[in-house]
Amino acid sequence: METQGSAHDESRNLDMHRDAHNFSDRVALGITLTLRFFADTFFAKRYGNRAIVLETVAAVPGMVGAMLVHLKCLRWMIDDHNWIRTLLDEAENERMHLMTFVEIAKPSWFERAVILIVQAVFFVAFFLLYLVSARTAHRLVGYFEEQAVISYTLYLEEIDAGRVENVPAPDLAIAYWNLAPTARLREVVLAVREDECGHRDVNHGYADELSRSVVQQIG
Repeated sequence: METQGSAHDESRNLDMHRDAHNFSDRVALGITLTLRFFADTFFAKRYGNRAIVLETVAAVPGMVGAMLVHLKCLRWMIDDHNWIRTLLDEAENERMHLMTFVEIAKPSWFERAVILIVQAVFFVAFFLLYLVSARTAHRLVGYFEEQAVISYTLYLEEIDAGRVENVPAPDLAIAYWNLAPTARLREVVLAVREDECGHRDVNHGYADELSRSVVQQIG
């Protein structure tokens, strides 16, 4: 899990994709690709505005997962193996992504209204999904993060091509990621993309672990 102030690893595999191996994976991938279609249709190449709406959704799974794992551990009096802290850190990290892009993209009142509706709907849907199948929920987040990495890579391409202004980084982003005082949007997007790579790997790993638990129970 990437945390505040972590170094950026340019060698990380940005193109990593986890193939769907079972029904749970296919459900998660199908939902992800459907939502990606709507995001592409609605936002096109307005990546800053896309980030605002998507990050408010991305901050939900970690909090929901941490809460439900916490309650499960209380009920069964078992150890969480650091899942709770990891998921809470993920939720906090995604919230900082949101606050950063709010400073950069300055969402309209319409976009703020969309955020309220999307977050409410997604919270309920993800909560129910996690209750039914935590494995599918974590795989879904893993696929979400794969798409986030793609989106931020395209965002970088727009910045490098001069189609998006490489504005100065907000002060909160400089403080959170320990960036240079002269850092600009490009450095922020690199830092955010690195975070998303970490969340991708963690959630796919959790889904794999839950899959192995299911297999062991059946066996």
